[in-house]
Amino acid sequence: MDSAGQETIKPEHILIIKLSALGDVVQALPVLSAVKKCWPTTRVDWITAEVGAGLLNGHPLLDRVIIYPRKRLGRLAVNPLSWPMLAKEIFELSSGLKTGCYDMALDLQGLFKSGLITLLSGARQRVGFAGGREASSLFLNRKLPKYDLDQHAVLRYLKAAAYLGVDVEEVEFDLGLSEKDLDEARYFIRARGLAPRGFVLLIPGTIWQTKRWSLEGFSSVSRLIDKRFGLKSLVVGSNSDSGLAEEIVRRSRGSALDITGKTPLRLLASLCSFAATAVTTDTGPMHLAAAAGLRVIAIFGPTAPWRTGPFGKGHVIVRKGLSCSPCFKRRCPTTKCMASVTAEEVLAGVEKILSS
Repeated sequence: MDSAGQETIKPEHILIIKLSALGDVVQALPVLSAVKKCWPTTRVDWITAEVGAGLLNGHPLLDRVIIYPRKRLGRLAVNPLSWPMLAKEIFELSSGLKTGCYDMALDLQGLFKSGLITLLSGARQRVGFAGGREASSLFLNRKLPKYDLDQHAVLRYLKAAAYLGVDVEEVEFDLGLSEKDLDEARYFIRARGLAPRGFVLLIPGTIWQTKRWSLEGFSSVSRLIDKRFGLKSLVVGSNSDSGLAEEIVRRSRGSALDITGKTPLRLLASLCSFAATAVTTDTGPMHLAAAAGLRVIAIFGPTAPWRTGPFGKGHVIVRKGLSCSPCFKRRCPTTKCMASVTAEEVLAGVEKILSS
């Protein structure tokens, strides 16, 4: 029975709503594991945006992955002439959701669009936290107590499951990787003349400009890692990060290799299983690496590692702790909190992980 006095009867079919971004989807995965462990016969669907679907498609614990066309709906919403098409898209999405005949829709996003999806799903129980952003809780008919914003996101999501009577004593990230996924990663590594644990991942890309570490920082730490440990660095990211990677590789003096745009999410997750460590900013692939069991060196500035840091033990957080940090701002004239982090400080984190 949750704190609102409502008892949960084992649902036959649940819809998890976690639309974006990649890091949020990864951090919500323990909810899926906990639900299936507590209610193994319950069917679970997940609605997510295009990026998250790249990771969740084919997951053995999911019956169906529903793609929320975020970009397309966004384009239609900004042009009044496209609103009839927008209404048609929303109707089709709603019709598709209702075929699930859901007992429960669990909103882990807490935004207007995710709250609306709980309503469109036709689920008998529309569950989420009270006090959600953008009045999202107005769509709920079962409101869970407000969460503590300073609690780590993984624990916040699991608290929602716990309120429903799910046992969450163990935090388990199940990425749903198959032996085929791992074999593809082994082949990818061998094709570049590398061996398991013989390379480090560099993750420079992030949507927020304020969360970026300098290109010189990444290239310098690549050179230092090669000199100190004899390990090559692989710069990973999406196609949009290729410019960053090219510059890092150019400055790396042969210690780094650009593989941006060549690692779909399941391959990237598998590569994380074979890497020695990763140097990363606060970004989605950081969470993916941590979920894969890789201990990472995470550089934090405008955001709070106690809220959204890599979850689990053994990670190293490099953070200056300036009086203005964390500010949670996407724009800053100086980004001093990130610019003041040195390659030597990051290298110390690498040494700590590799020596333990």
